[in-house]
Amino acid sequence: MIEVICNDRLGKKVRVKCDPNDTIGDLKKLVAAQTGTYASKIVLKKGHSIFKDHITLADYEVGNGSSIELYYS
Repeated sequence: MIEVICNDRLGKKVRVKCDPNDTIGDLKKLVAAQTGTYASKIVLKKGHSIFKDHITLADYEVGNGSSIELYYS
């Protein structure tokens, strides 16, 4: 299990525990459960790259304590 920190830059930080083999879509569902928004409205980014739903966290090299930017569409 790893812990990923999602920051929306509006003062809300969400800490989510997940597995490295989970997909970005799975992570969005976990974040949506904690924030109260729809998973389809969440966009996860790191730098200028937008994470795609079908790729795993390990493929994006997201590890324990990694920080991801959280945006709403």
